[in-house]
Amino acid sequence: MNLKVNLKNILFLDIETVPEIEDFSDLPDDKKELFQQKTSYQRKEDITTEEFYVRAGIWAEFGKIICISVGYFVENEKKNQLRVTSFYGNNEYKILIDFKLLLDKHFAKKNNVLCAHNGKEFDFPFIARRMIIKGIDLPEKLNLFGKKPWEVAHLDTMELWKFGDFKHYSSLKLLTSILGIPSPKDDIDGSEVADVYYKEKNIERIVSYCEKDTIAVAQILLKFNNQELIADEDIVNVN
Repeated sequence: MNLKVNLKNILFLDIETVPEIEDFSDLPDDKKELFQQKTSYQRKEDITTEEFYVRAGIWAEFGKIICISVGYFVENEKKNQLRVTSFYGNNEYKILIDFKLLLDKHFAKKNNVLCAHNGKEFDFPFIARRMIIKGIDLPEKLNLFGKKPWEVAHLDTMELWKFGDFKHYSSLKLLTSILGIPSPKDDIDGSEVADVYYKEKNIERIVSYCEKDTIAVAQILLKFNNQELIADEDIVNVN
């Protein structure tokens, strides 16, 4: 593709989200009604609003972020090294503040770019919406107000793979498979995250899953640019 973007200017990321409140029955009555209205166009007639609530984590109005994993390239001993770190836990405000500080301190330059798979439709707007809900000023890289499309510093590997075909959708799992990249979905997938978080209470398992997705996005971009995949020994966790 020859994206003409310096790898060291890119922050790769992935987020994991869950319903903000575990059980539909615990929602205030007004929130129950609002959720019913929000999802009415998606629910089939035989599925109740309460049954559909397991998907609440995909909407920023009813979900919350429990993990943001990021990856960035650095040069180490004359070769690229991908460093991976995560912000996670039960305190969403702290997760968002720590991520904002990373952007403001290290990825705020004009040539810095954020990259995620389906990031333009999910990760980037979800983070921005949750920051607004939590009363956090948006970092420049997420504040799109007044910006022209070419001024938005966002890369989306799913959009790149579309090549202008707006009807086309390819999951991260599918792309890694056809491109010969180790699958990040070797343990859990997105539909299981809420149960792992609320029932198993195993946040470390979710963090591992999120980091694998972040690494996969970086590998996909390398493949798009016809560059060698980064070796396992050159992927460093800096948590």
